[in-house]
Amino acid sequence: MNRLTEEGLVLLAFEARKKAYAPYSHFQVGAALLAADGQVFQGCNIENAAYTPSNCAERTAFFNAVSEGVRDFTAIAIVGGKKGQGELSCCPPCGVCRQVMMEFCRPDSFRIILAKSRTEYKSYTLDELLPMGFGPENLQKSPE
Repeated sequence: MNRLTEEGLVLLAFEARKKAYAPYSHFQVGAALLAADGQVFQGCNIENAAYTPSNCAERTAFFNAVSEGVRDFTAIAIVGGKKGQGELSCCPPCGVCRQVMMEFCRPDSFRIILAKSRTEYKSYTLDELLPMGFGPENLQKSPE
């Protein structure tokens, strides 16, 4: 995973979590997305009173990267929990975020790191969290 360690990526996700805007659920999530070229894009969840326009930390990080022209990624670290909560549990990405990951990442090698603390985390491939995912290759024309 480039020069940045998984633990380093987790630390950046904790940093991003501090910026979360979650006045309704008080559930703050931070994400740190590692691009293949070594750049890191952070994201936090951003809630909205109408709920539907809310955005997850993972998608915020992806949209930030894509808006900068980056489309090749190797890993993402995610951390989340209630504001002020001492011990966190793993915060897996929602289905919509997994689908966004499927758009831009190789399911067999893209790593999703779910952290409970700065040193306690688990790492999964996108394939493990989204088996039989639907991606760009599903829309390619099949040979006749």
